[in-house]
Amino acid sequence: MALIVQKYGGTSVGSVERIQAVAQRVLKTAQMGNSLVVVVSAMGKTTDGLVKLANQISTNPSRREMDMLLSTGEQVSIALLSMALQELGQPAVSLTGAQVGIVTEAEHTRARILHIQTHRVERHLDAGKVVVVAGFQGITSTEDLEITTLGRGGSDTSAVALAAALRASCCEIYTDVPGIFTTDPRLVPEAQLMGEITSDEMLELASLGAKVLHPRAVEIARNYGVELVVRSSWTDDPGTRVISPMPKPRSLQDLEIARPVDGVEFDTDQAKIALLRVPDRPGVAARLFGEIAHQALDIDLIIQSIHEGNTNDIAFTVSKNVINRAEAVAAAIAPALRNQNNPEQGEAEVMVDRQIAKVSIAGAGMIGRPGVAAQMFATLSSAGINIQMISTSEVKVSCVIDADDCDRAIALLCQTFEVNNSPLHQNRIIESSLAEQSRISTQSSVLHPQHSAPPVRGVALDFNQARLAIRHIPDRPGMAAQVFGLLAEKNVSVDMIIQSQRCRVVNGIATRDIAFTVAQADAAEAKSALEKLAPSLGCGEVLVDTAIAKVSIVGSGMVGQPGIAAQMFEALSQHQINIQMITTSEIKISCVVAENQGVTALQAIHAAFGLAGSQKIQVPA
Repeated sequence: MALIVQKYGGTSVGSVERIQAVAQRVLKTAQMGNSLVVVVSAMGKTTDGLVKLANQISTNPSRREMDMLLSTGEQVSIALLSMALQELGQPAVSLTGAQVGIVTEAEHTRARILHIQTHRVERHLDAGKVVVVAGFQGITSTEDLEITTLGRGGSDTSAVALAAALRASCCEIYTDVPGIFTTDPRLVPEAQLMGEITSDEMLELASLGAKVLHPRAVEIARNYGVELVVRSSWTDDPGTRVISPMPKPRSLQDLEIARPVDGVEFDTDQAKIALLRVPDRPGVAARLFGEIAHQALDIDLIIQSIHEGNTNDIAFTVSKNVINRAEAVAAAIAPALRNQNNPEQGEAEVMVDRQIAKVSIAGAGMIGRPGVAAQMFATLSSAGINIQMISTSEVKVSCVIDADDCDRAIALLCQTFEVNNSPLHQNRIIESSLAEQSRISTQSSVLHPQHSAPPVRGVALDFNQARLAIRHIPDRPGMAAQVFGLLAEKNVSVDMIIQSQRCRVVNGIATRDIAFTVAQADAAEAKSALEKLAPSLGCGEVLVDTAIAKVSIVGSGMVGQPGIAAQMFEALSQHQINIQMITTSEIKISCVVAENQGVTALQAIHAAFGLAGSQKIQVPA
């Protein structure tokens, strides 16, 4: 007999008929001999209606009272579903988050789960009852016993956390789509349903706007080895399995408040090539990386900065053993990258740096914590270590620094993030004793690529970001730390971060530009805060652009396979889509394009990688 946690979203319990259908599905699972915990969301648009009521009463309702109000929605659902099960002859009991013992931190509207007191649930399960739990909510451990809510995706988080705490066989997430698709089927009807996906890939897709699963839920599943299955509540199709690695034992205390970083990595077998003043027009990146792919050269990091005038800077890193070949390709193509609108500007300039190292911090716990990257930058700054390139993903931040600074950087980062200094031979990794899974470095992955996995599993499109650019920041240690430390204080999460390779002397001081993306809702606050900081930094103006879209490809199979980036860039070039920014991580490549070209970019890239299925999918709007 297995213990299964099932979660049903708002549309799945949106009416009496739907609740009765869910009850039938739950009963069927129970009759197969399984113990069941069922987590449900509020019915349909109930939460939206409650928010609307609050806004009619107050223009700025307190977060505590919002938690008190919004938590009532799930209580309706759990009571009705329990009644429906009892009508079918299945013993059931409904419990709120507080009654279950979901203990959270005292942060209203966005609390994280500390631990779950499972004895009451286990007692009901032992009595043969289905336990129906209100998702999205918990209670503080203080004497006040305050009701809290978990924020967006809270019911997913509740379900996976319960599965981890109860050591359930699996956690089934029921929604209004058949599973996880290669892209949004509302935009690409030919999107293909995936049979399985790794938790690392799902983390990236979830963070990029795929709404089927929330990143926090995937993070818990990854940390505790919970098997996730995403299925449709309308059919009996098997759905998509999210596969997590076998975790090392870890405490169920501080379930969502674990240390954000569990590994520090480094790679000194890297060299950097930068092309300065390449024309800002469609097809440039496709041509450059197409030639590199033709030479079967594998690229690690790629960044393209914001344009200045009619030109951009593009930089990338490769292994030292192929740097001469990569330099020859760049030098050969540079004359063709002459600015047609301004021939006097000359060809692109090629710069090579063989004395670099890449240092990275990694950990699923950094999701949704704005201060982690800033803490890394501050640590490097405190030692006078200048950052040359920055690459970010949901679970890793990488910086390119001078090779001579590598040992100091590693020691300081291990100390800052409380990571044990225990190198793992050739993998060049330092991990904490609490790390949940062994990590392999980029170099090791290239030597042993998993070619059985398709290079690209999914394509995502995000219209909800804004780009900020700070002009002419002095090129000295500590600048990035101050910028992103301030944003962390304002609780602004930063996604892409790109530092220009071109250096401009302003008033006798060498300066660079930094560009980054944030949620559109945070753009105004971020701009205001940075404009106040600008005089003390000695930098130029702060620019904001909200008319952007970010399109990304994700796939663990792209590691060690040259040409993936070139294929993506070529797909955009064929549709005359100009790339404004580029950033990469080991399993993700993201490009910023104009907002009005976002959907076309998504469709072009999805087609280029052959991700279309044989059938068109129709999902609810």
